[in-house]
Amino acid sequence: MTLRIALVGGPMYDHLYSIFDEYDVEVIVHADHPTLNRKVTEMLAAGERIDLLSTHSKYAPSQASWLQPLDSLVDKPAVDELAPLAVDLCRYRQQLLTIPRLIDVRIMWLRSDRVALVPTTWDDLMNSPVKFGFPGKESGLFGTFYEMVVGAGGRIFDDEERPCFISDESIQAIEMLIALAQQTDSDLPNWHYDQVDVALLNGTTDASGAWPGAWGAIHSSKFAQVLRPYRYPSGAKRWASYAGCHAWGIPTTCGDIDGATALLHRLMSAEVHSLDASGGNMCANVEALSQVAPVNDIDQQRLAITRETINQAMITYPSRVRFPEVEDAGWMLINETLRGLRSPQDAIHTMQTVAEKVLTTGKN
Repeated sequence: MTLRIALVGGPMYDHLYSIFDEYDVEVIVHADHPTLNRKVTEMLAAGERIDLLSTHSKYAPSQASWLQPLDSLVDKPAVDELAPLAVDLCRYRQQLLTIPRLIDVRIMWLRSDRVALVPTTWDDLMNSPVKFGFPGKESGLFGTFYEMVVGAGGRIFDDEERPCFISDESIQAIEMLIALAQQTDSDLPNWHYDQVDVALLNGTTDASGAWPGAWGAIHSSKFAQVLRPYRYPSGAKRWASYAGCHAWGIPTTCGDIDGATALLHRLMSAEVHSLDASGGNMCANVEALSQVAPVNDIDQQRLAITRETINQAMITYPSRVRFPEVEDAGWMLINETLRGLRSPQDAIHTMQTVAEKVLTTGKN
């Protein structure tokens, strides 16, 4: 039976997909993550068959109703080869709902020929002429806001995972995003992750945060000799990088559990994870990642900084079914402030109201 699969698309992910040439598969979705999520949700709500899909650990709680629990399907020794932190992020209510593909954290890349003094904090960036690129929409914008809030010592959820957006740290984070956007590019509110990378590689920006998978394009770019990796900017209180795991899941509409499980085991293998790592990704297979050999000194620095970020700066999201709705509302409100359509104060108060409503209505 031909397996119907849905894949996240983009330069950071597509290099892995040659593996599917060995299988009888039909790619029914291949799109950036927000588009992938929307299309998959529509298809599954309509009962359409999807045998295996790309997803993200962040979305496992919201997708729990149509993801097959995997503990009884996948071999435990194969799971044990994966980074425990990544596996834990893919669990919801003690059930393994997805299998981690890679761990994503951002580090900063900077044009050394343009910037003499490397900014190490958000305040340094604010007080410098550096044109810093960041996503102006979607989860990347909300994630950057979240990093700034946490870095400043603030919170957006309390110990009981109740929203607590209203704070000086939240207001200041949005004000900082506005200021950085204004000194970078007028089109920044339209940028998703790929556009941030393009801006860095074509010279529009001097620096930006990038996921590990951007390494392939950076290494092959015309600015490869002047682009240097650094730790992502820290806040006044701590260093934080909003992170998670891209992952594989088997939906409840799967029409060939045995075939999908066999393919999933192949995707869990050290060989496939090594292929993923060859494009720069921090693959979840511990042994495969340990065998990655840097191609030059810059790559060695990149790998060391990324590992340090995972170990020390990684922050994640509350395990709430409806968190993606909060994130969507949040980035849209922040995006409006970047466009001058709403004040930071209004955005934060509206965000709090929306989050309270979403998380106190129905399953959360």
